[in-house]
Amino acid sequence: MLVAALLAIAVVLPVSVALAVSARAATGSGQHRHPAGISRRLRLEAWNFARRQRGKPYKWGGIGPRSYDCSGLVWAAYRSAGIILPRTTFEMLDSHDLIRITWRQARRGDLAFFGREHVEMFRYGYWTFGAAHTGTRVGFHRINRFWHPTMYFRVR
Repeated sequence: MLVAALLAIAVVLPVSVALAVSARAATGSGQHRHPAGISRRLRLEAWNFARRQRGKPYKWGGIGPRSYDCSGLVWAAYRSAGIILPRTTFEMLDSHDLIRITWRQARRGDLAFFGREHVEMFRYGYWTFGAAHTGTRVGFHRINRFWHPTMYFRVR
């Protein structure tokens, strides 16, 4: 009886609506557990490029190879994986190249924004990787109550 009722609904509903209903039912909610984005392989390529820049000095406007600013490191890392992002944090946030995610959804290589003026790459847990500010070197940074991302994104 239930199967017959579901078949009747599927016949009446347009295919796209039926597919959306079944996709939502399969996940248990309307949200994806793992937001779509670039492949894991490309994200890790960008992450590995960034890690190889560890120890290089911060320089405002730097896009490498000798020095980086925060968005310059992210831009260069994703570019090395064949992904072209806007150059600055403001442009990144205003583009359609990013998908907003939660801290729990964030994976190595996703982007952690500290307001609109600073970005680093998420490592895992309470760590990010990036170019912090003048006088520092590219490296790992521990998230704490004074230094923490305000939003996380995955690259499309």
